[in-house]
Amino acid sequence: MINIFMDDYRRPPAGFALARTTEECLLMLRECEVGILSLDYDMGPSDRTGGDVARSLVLEGLYPKRIYLHTSSLAGRKEMFETLYPNIPEGTLLHNGPLPEPKE
Repeated sequence: MINIFMDDYRRPPAGFALARTTEECLLMLRECEVGILSLDYDMGPSDRTGGDVARSLVLEGLYPKRIYLHTSSLAGRKEMFETLYPNIPEGTLLHNGPLPEPKE
């Protein structure tokens, strides 16, 4: 099982595989069992958005155990949450915010 951090700019937290593009994130979701997925919204001018990844999660049933929305885009977070929330299956937790800070 892997954890995925999708972001075009930030570094991933310890224990997370980094997806720098939406396609890379979707490939990992399709190929691996995923424990935690943390999504950014704005993925750069030549890529799609976290909203597109959220729609693919719903359409393809690619649900990890937990989903976090770490984007700084308020509109993007709202779009992803509104796409995911009504479709989340039992056993998947959706957090409308970033990953918690690690405890020392």
